[in-house]
Amino acid sequence: MRAMVLNEICTPLMLEDLPDPQPGAGEIRIKVGACGVCRTDLHVVDGELSNPKLPVIPGHEIVGRIDAIGSGVTGLELGMRVGIPWLGHTCGHCPYCLGGRENLCDRPLFTGYTRNGGFASAAIADARYTFPLGEKGRDQDLAPLLCAGLIGWRSYVMAGEGRDLGIYGFGAAAHIIAQVAKAQGRRIFAFTSPGDRAAQDFASSLGAVWTGGSDERPPEALDAAIIYAPVGPLVPTALAAVKKGGTVVCAGIHMSDIPSFPYSLLWEERRLVSVANLTRGDGIEFLSLAARSQITTHTVPYPLERANEALADLRAGRLQGAAVLIPSPE
Repeated sequence: MRAMVLNEICTPLMLEDLPDPQPGAGEIRIKVGACGVCRTDLHVVDGELSNPKLPVIPGHEIVGRIDAIGSGVTGLELGMRVGIPWLGHTCGHCPYCLGGRENLCDRPLFTGYTRNGGFASAAIADARYTFPLGEKGRDQDLAPLLCAGLIGWRSYVMAGEGRDLGIYGFGAAAHIIAQVAKAQGRRIFAFTSPGDRAAQDFASSLGAVWTGGSDERPPEALDAAIIYAPVGPLVPTALAAVKKGGTVVCAGIHMSDIPSFPYSLLWEERRLVSVANLTRGDGIEFLSLAARSQITTHTVPYPLERANEALADLRAGRLQGAAVLIPSPE
């Protein structure tokens, strides 16, 4: 197999030829058709998430077809197209797993972070943490649904059912959730980097009723806001933009430090919550919704060997939609 490998944090990924991995008990191997490039991959590469398994193959928005099955696997077949998400394994025994909150498991494994991911031509996954995807749509269009979509969906549900929703950071997750919100009759207020007209035009094209810089106040108070940009100072900004009783959801797995802010921004029963990972239930619910709806992902494909370029473009904010790596046919 060919893989882009992170050997040390804060260094470029290296293209390596590796032995084909073999699935163990309860595992499958897939031939990767596409793997999305997520901001969490940046956090791993840039050392903002501590203690990755090194060397590690990043990537956790993986779409491919099963080409080997380990012992004890049921319900999956050779040739089936499946998706592999960020949550790669949970212990099943801690209080969180037993309480239906496996996203908070005490001993989890995460794809592309503490177990190898999909910046490669092949990947191994715990069969229990894969999602059958059916045959509708291209691999590269489905890949962003596996994290941008799933974490976006979890944050969207946590934001509540208010009509007016602010979105801070209009990238991969936002462009998917904006479509869900519009289909459900909600109004999207999109906040981008100040002066980023391209991102604001992109948000408008997806139905946002208002767009502006993150340094601007919306024309009316919001019912809720979701922060996708990993920028701590956006927390008090978003709190100031929501109504009494409104909710601000921090949707990233990593965020820069939140500055101090006056209690008056949180008072009047405003809520500030974070999203941690996902559950398999989130995946089943969202992927079913996506299959029934008209969600269109906007993707920018890169060959596998240009993974560093894709990461650099994401880091610099040069993307609209999502970057996706496409392994070359073997």
